[in-house]
Amino acid sequence: MSWLALGSWRTYERMPREDGLAVMRAARESGIDFLDDARYNDETGNAPMPTGYSEVVFGELFRAARWERERVTVANKLWWEFWPEQSAADELDASLGRMGLDHVDLIYTEPPPARLELADLVEQVVGLIGSGKARAWGMLNWTAEEIAEGTLVADGLGMQAPCAAQLPYSLVRRDWVEDPGQVEALGAAGASVVSSYTLAGGTLTGKYAAGAGGRMEGSRDDPDWQHAFKTGEQLRRFADERGESPASLAIAFALANPIVASVLFGATKPEQIQANLEAVALLDRLSGEDLTELRQIGTAGT
Repeated sequence: MSWLALGSWRTYERMPREDGLAVMRAARESGIDFLDDARYNDETGNAPMPTGYSEVVFGELFRAARWERERVTVANKLWWEFWPEQSAADELDASLGRMGLDHVDLIYTEPPPARLELADLVEQVVGLIGSGKARAWGMLNWTAEEIAEGTLVADGLGMQAPCAAQLPYSLVRRDWVEDPGQVEALGAAGASVVSSYTLAGGTLTGKYAAGAGGRMEGSRDDPDWQHAFKTGEQLRRFADERGESPASLAIAFALANPIVASVLFGATKPEQIQANLEAVALLDRLSGEDLTELRQIGTAGT
């Protein structure tokens, strides 16, 4: 499984189909073999269905890009949005039908919705593996307590433990992954982290610090985002001093954590694939002192 995972969060259904295909082909040709898809509600007003068109488009692009199914890890998510009318098996069946696939390699699950017991959730999700419709399961945005409890439940039921946790992790937000309780829970589960939101909504790409605009521009004065923009400015200066890309450094920060197996990112242009892959090579170029300074960016007093 590659160090980088190409996501599809509200991306391909908003792009001309040829642009999405160019991104998918660039990822395949660059050696990325980890793809993350999910059912999203339509926000364009143009989709032929209110939810799940993101999966339809993903499946079409997947086949058009000529991915070899057995050589790529495909992940999807259980949102439990329609539970209890829709079980885990029902939700995944619907996603597989829209994507045009017969199984996923990794199925993430959100924490259980109200009135769904954790033991029931684990049995349903692990049951997907027994049915052959998933190969492994992981957790999406679970707290340390939830991960620990879920692992104990799986163990008590004699079922497969979760292998991955998709968690937000960046220079701006570290507690989801670095909290000692989380590290302990992940270790007990034997689960690795797939880092999400690592560029903090684009504030760590360097473009805002360089004066460029973007969808986050209107959040500059939002108190909840001021730390992210300030961190982006610090990272831009650090990157300029070393002749590196801020985005690559932001991704390298996450990859340098030994419990992070892969970083999830999105792309709308093929060149973004290559730019983000630079983070993997960058890890070999950064000295121990550089990594120490990089980790200090965004912390108090920097």
